[in-house]
Amino acid sequence: METAATNRVTGLHELEEFRFQAFESARLYKERMKLMHDKHIVDRNFKSGELMLGADEIESEDGTNKFTVNGQRLKHYIGMEKEKGDREIIMLEEPQYVNEE
Repeated sequence: METAATNRVTGLHELEEFRFQAFESARLYKERMKLMHDKHIVDRNFKSGELMLGADEIESEDGTNKFTVNGQRLKHYIGMEKEKGDREIIMLEEPQYVNEE
């Protein structure tokens, strides 16, 4: 009976030690990945008046409201073309069939 109890206790201690080692390993891995990632980050100093991140300013049709928007999200607007007078009109007629008797 005592050997079973000691086996259970030692098993629990081993599991707890394994869990602690896994936790410590994950923490060390996270620190290493953070250091590797942070090496590639470039510090940027923005000054007032600089256009950063492709910000564009658009205004309403009447020119009263101005908006600053992300330029990467804007789509080109081609607008409505006015009708041109150089169109050709073709009249379509019913085809004439020849009766083959």
